[in-house]
Amino acid sequence: MPAPLVLLHGFTQTGASWDLVQGALDLGDRRVLTPDQRGHGTQSATRPTVLPAMAADVMRQVEGSAELALAGYSMGGRAALLAALASPGRVTHLALISTTAGIQDEAERAARVAADDTLATRIEGEGIEAFAAEWGSGPLFAGQSPDVASAAREDRLRNDAAGLAASLRGAGTGKMGSLWGGLGALTMPVLVLTGERDDKFTAIGERLADEIPGAEHVVVPGAGHQLPLEAPEAVAAELKRLLAR
Repeated sequence: MPAPLVLLHGFTQTGASWDLVQGALDLGDRRVLTPDQRGHGTQSATRPTVLPAMAADVMRQVEGSAELALAGYSMGGRAALLAALASPGRVTHLALISTTAGIQDEAERAARVAADDTLATRIEGEGIEAFAAEWGSGPLFAGQSPDVASAAREDRLRNDAAGLAASLRGAGTGKMGSLWGGLGALTMPVLVLTGERDDKFTAIGERLADEIPGAEHVVVPGAGHQLPLEAPEAVAAELKRLLAR
């Protein structure tokens, strides 16, 4: 029986954001799991919403010391990366989608923590519907088709303001610290996946692939940041190719 594939969603989304990717996957008897992460969906009230706890949750998706394959998008990619580094030998394959290994500069990291705390307070004041509209209109998601934007908004509304605020304060990019120094320890096949229109994360993806031994960076033509919704068939195809390595 092959190791299950665990798909980890991004900030403001839920496991349902992987539905289109999962529908395009044909992995035989390999199980595919799409859990909601702390602060999101069915786990909106689960605390603490810190990345080490989220990474531990990931590894508990399988029993004991069993193996699993991991793919994570954005926040989920950061959780997947930490899980792979914290549990050597258990992660058979790793896909990092539109994500980062953290912020190295201490001043920049502190500024990001402060900005995320301000945003968390605004979410609590505005409520989930207003924030979902504001977040979806940000530059990270510019150029999305109306169908993709609508699907993303529908998924965001499966969350609540308290959970998303807690996630920002506990598991934001500033709070996670920097994992860049440990990337050389990754020995499993690694895929880094970014969208052509996502300049920021494509540049980060190039660096990830450079620093992870044997990693491959694939840029999806015409796509932006939110690959599981924007290019599900391409994501599924690349995941199948990774798992065959």
